[in-house]
Amino acid sequence: MGLSAPSSIQARAAQELDWRAELDQIMAHPDWIGPSVEAPFWSLDGGQLIYQLKRNGSGVRDYWQVDLAEGKPGKLADEALAELDGPSPVYDSVGERAAFVRNGDIFVRNLVSGALQQLTRTASAESAPQFSLDGRWLSWRQGSSWERHDFQRGLTEPLVELKAEKDPASKALDPLAEMQLRLIETLAREKQDRETRHAREQELRAADGSRAAAPIYLGEGIEIISISLSPNTQFALVVTEPKGADKGRAGKMPKYVTESGYEEFEDVRTRVGRNPPLGQGLKWVNLSSGEVIELALDGLPGIAQDPLAELRAAAKQEPLKGPRPLRVDDIVWNRQGDRAALMLRAVDNKDRWIASSAISQPALAARHRLTDPAWINWNFNDYGWLPDGRTLWYLSEETGYSHLYRVEDRDRAKPKALTRGRWEASSVRWTREGETAYFICNRDWPGDYEVCSASVDGGRVSEVTALDGVEDFVLSPNEQRLALRASAHHTPPQLVLHDIAADQSRWLTDTRSEQFKARSWQAPEYVQVPSKHGAGKIWGKLYRPTAMEPGKRYPIALFVHGAGYLQNVFARWPNYFREQMFNELLVKQGYVVLDLDYRASEGYGRDWRTAIYRQMGHPELEDYLDGIDYLVKEHQGDRSRVGIYGGSYGGFMAFMALFRAPDAFHAGAALRPVTDWTMYNHEYTSNILNTPQLDPEAYRKSSPIEYADQLKGQLLIAHGMIDDNVFYQDSVRLAQRLIELKKGGWELASYPLERHGYVQPESWYDQYRRIFELFERTLAPR
Repeated sequence: MGLSAPSSIQARAAQELDWRAELDQIMAHPDWIGPSVEAPFWSLDGGQLIYQLKRNGSGVRDYWQVDLAEGKPGKLADEALAELDGPSPVYDSVGERAAFVRNGDIFVRNLVSGALQQLTRTASAESAPQFSLDGRWLSWRQGSSWERHDFQRGLTEPLVELKAEKDPASKALDPLAEMQLRLIETLAREKQDRETRHAREQELRAADGSRAAAPIYLGEGIEIISISLSPNTQFALVVTEPKGADKGRAGKMPKYVTESGYEEFEDVRTRVGRNPPLGQGLKWVNLSSGEVIELALDGLPGIAQDPLAELRAAAKQEPLKGPRPLRVDDIVWNRQGDRAALMLRAVDNKDRWIASSAISQPALAARHRLTDPAWINWNFNDYGWLPDGRTLWYLSEETGYSHLYRVEDRDRAKPKALTRGRWEASSVRWTREGETAYFICNRDWPGDYEVCSASVDGGRVSEVTALDGVEDFVLSPNEQRLALRASAHHTPPQLVLHDIAADQSRWLTDTRSEQFKARSWQAPEYVQVPSKHGAGKIWGKLYRPTAMEPGKRYPIALFVHGAGYLQNVFARWPNYFREQMFNELLVKQGYVVLDLDYRASEGYGRDWRTAIYRQMGHPELEDYLDGIDYLVKEHQGDRSRVGIYGGSYGGFMAFMALFRAPDAFHAGAALRPVTDWTMYNHEYTSNILNTPQLDPEAYRKSSPIEYADQLKGQLLIAHGMIDDNVFYQDSVRLAQRLIELKKGGWELASYPLERHGYVQPESWYDQYRRIFELFERTLAPR
């Protein structure tokens, strides 16, 4: 008698065992895939490429090296680290020395002799080394102060101390102090003695060059936020804030599973609208003379215009009086040290200025204004000086896409566009002579990232590489080659060498594990979903069975990436690599899966990004409804069986789908989700929705908790209990709302030791087991 066929129960058990084993592998620690190449840089002689790799089973990173003459990667021995160069070197004006930071300390390499000199060995981290034009000084930042090394004298010294205090030598007195000194002779004698000793100290400092410079007093009522030092160490620009301002009520997050066995509490951020950024001031300081000048900020174009005036009036708030408060994002000095460029941003983030200031005339001159009725991007803010010290370059989204410009630092100078088109330029690196700019571009299609180049004169833009998935790059010391990190949909970032003149690329590493390479992975299809809501085409990744059964309708699973402004439809290694593998698992179970770069995603220009202004969750939902139509029409999707899942912003969108389109979505998983935007942070949320006090309707329109009464489908909520980004409280409040609405078909899964980005494989597995079972229970064919 032959063997009998297994029963249907046995078959189902075997099938369940298969998907559980597959899921366990997918959600295991990423070490099983292999490490990504991290932080590559060139040796200063250009002969080696150094990078870091994470150790298997540990968070420790090791240095690895590829000798380009031999071409084989190898781990650097500990004894070799003392002679190692560092990333992002800066060179003196004649190219004989290079300075860099390694392990938080300052080093200088003599490029002629090869000798390496360590200038600091401190517990605090140094940064931002810069040579003076004559090569005598190397200065660097240490915390909020600066030090410099004099190569002629071999002396390292702290620069002048800046204090946010009243000058003790000041003669100005208030009326009460004046009366006290007039009536109390002892106080007058003590004051006279202090002034005599202070004057003598100043005389001794002037006569004895070995003494530290005297402090410079900037006045009371302020805090020093940052100090930017000119390369010649003679001038400083100081950013200040009002002292003692109310920064809002912070939250307390409970922690229930602790080493002590007792519940503990962690301080966390305040909520949106309760801690708006403070306006900042700017002081120009002559370190030699002690002269301090407050730079006027009210002359910037548009600074006194209130873009929120109508909303302020509707909310019955007082109109804005005077110029808007602003913040200083960054300060960059030219090589000559006689001019500084500053990036300034309105606190409401609807204006960004690039201004300049010359030491011969300490005042601000606006060179570029970028304004947007929604918000200024937090990306594409690269800027700086060309080597001539009189020309600024910058990125701007003024045409709707990030592009590269240059402008002369003089009144009424017109900027020149060096790139243009419906694509984005980012991560700009100039050659040392300022003739050519290299940058990341996505000219072919929004998900194809290459290195491009453009001439300073604004000639033709050229694609330098043809790798599809460039992550970032470093130009070689001789500027003839590029060290790239490049990736693909199933290949984490690797090290690639590109010869610019020969137009040839060579992959130097493959860190994938043998286990990962042995697997058969399904490449996603890149598709364009037609929009019925005015969005044109929506780029997506499609996962589907390789052989579709004629006439069959397949359940639909939709994935929503997080962060809102993030791109996931590209040829690179995805941020959501686990979800990519999970999508492939769903395909094996008979689903068609679509992952969209919905409106608000990165990579598609300003208007795509700002489409959600004052209406988060609305254009994005339209895009996913169009995705359903596309799958039904083109890929045999079943409109009656649609599920959606995602984390963070993706979790928020899963709520919006199930609550606002309950007849279109039948099951959903909201992971670490925002449920009420009034609970989120200021820096992100106020850009898109303004503040709850000013724009309450935008918050009502954009918060899922306002639509919870419409839930019909099956809902899974999953949240880490010590999430310090989107608080666990968000999901708890929504759970209470669903309880009060007497809703069924939902569950809340809690993870006591997980923050926003889950770490433990067991948590990953449990979360996605629940998603898989939810979809199988509600969407899979019976």
